[in-house]
Amino acid sequence: MNTWHNLLEELNHTYHTGLTRPVSWRKQQLQQLRQFLVEQEALLLEALRTDLGKHPSEARLTELQFLLTDIKHTLKHINRWAKPRKVGTPMLAWPAKSELVPEPLGTVLILGAWNYPVQLLLAPLIAAIAAGNCAIIKPSEHASEVATVIARHLPDYLDSAAFKIVTGDVQVSAELTQLPFDHIFYTGGENAARSILAAAAPNLTPVTLELGGKSPAVVMADCDLAVTARRIVWGKFLNAGQTCIAPDYLLVESSVQDQLINALKRAITEFYGDEPQHSDDYGRIIHSQHHQRLVGLLEGQAIAFGGDSSGKDNYLAPTLVTNVAADHPLMTDEIFGPILPIVPIDSANQAIEIINAKPKPLALYAFSKNQRTLSQFTRHIAAGNVCYNDTLMFMLNDEMPFGGVGRSGMGRYHGKFGFDTFSHLKPVMTRRFILDVALRYPPYSKLKDKLLSWFS
Repeated sequence: MNTWHNLLEELNHTYHTGLTRPVSWRKQQLQQLRQFLVEQEALLLEALRTDLGKHPSEARLTELQFLLTDIKHTLKHINRWAKPRKVGTPMLAWPAKSELVPEPLGTVLILGAWNYPVQLLLAPLIAAIAAGNCAIIKPSEHASEVATVIARHLPDYLDSAAFKIVTGDVQVSAELTQLPFDHIFYTGGENAARSILAAAAPNLTPVTLELGGKSPAVVMADCDLAVTARRIVWGKFLNAGQTCIAPDYLLVESSVQDQLINALKRAITEFYGDEPQHSDDYGRIIHSQHHQRLVGLLEGQAIAFGGDSSGKDNYLAPTLVTNVAADHPLMTDEIFGPILPIVPIDSANQAIEIINAKPKPLALYAFSKNQRTLSQFTRHIAAGNVCYNDTLMFMLNDEMPFGGVGRSGMGRYHGKFGFDTFSHLKPVMTRRFILDVALRYPPYSKLKDKLLSWFS
């Protein structure tokens, strides 16, 4: 623990020297981070292939290119984000100037996740750098090859006085979260999030939690079933289903259930062939314990497609399951794997009832050509993020925040929203010495009360 405390003290000292304050320095660090992603692409892609079986094209799209786009967007807008933001001033305070001055939080801790081990570690770092913070970042120990590449090579690109990479197991994370950071940013599961909140509480450390939950996809009979199936299959089985915003269960109008299942089967075969285990485009489960958990969820279930697995390489086929009991773990717990339960519904209202009976999801998907139906979902379902007639694509929009609500997380980031998460918008009012109106000063009177009420 003393080692980590000394590391935090070292970064706090760096922060107080003012090194991270100039926007020019922040830009230079972001450009260095971009250089890391470009120059170490081959090593990162190979590590992602080893840890998760990710095809290089998938890894570029969901990890490296995502980050490069984020850096480009941040560099384009950081000058404006870092400027004081003018706000109005009440008449009683005239003449005065009121503004919100973005100020770095200080030294922050970023805990990465294993399912997108590059993106989910470095995207928060982009925001922390842009806002002017020092940071300790810890890659997930479960994606060990990626963690090794980052720990070995990233320090060659970033200012070591301001940024430190720490590796280790869950005990290291537990020790770090007990320290008085100015902010903790965690991406991962609900159970670990509880431990992090408990560890942060004695220091009153603010925490951003990007979690998950059971994200539903609703398919209405009036949608384009072929396109819908392709988009659901892509969003669900990308990264072998190990995506926090993947559709976790499917609610489909009963009149088109069989048609949709057939369309899903065709899309799976089109994407991954007759034997997905031999497809370079299909990933693997992160480790044997997670693989065993997923295989166990299929015991006794009505498998409509897939279901085959291999413990030798942690393979589990894209799997469709029907007739799932409402109280089965497939319908109560986050699956986080390539299993898609399919549940028939009679109407949009029934879908809303089913979804609202569960904790608020991280993402909501619905497919329909009827705008009134989609608006109904918007009005009546609370979710961290919403995407209609597609899956996952909202993540590509830097102008939209990403984050959960309720048990799916707290706080948000991406683009300006990430900059603001790692900043304190400090209110500053500057008054002039002229017009020192005596209304607010004693002695008070009924006339002053009347005039004050008029000004307020």
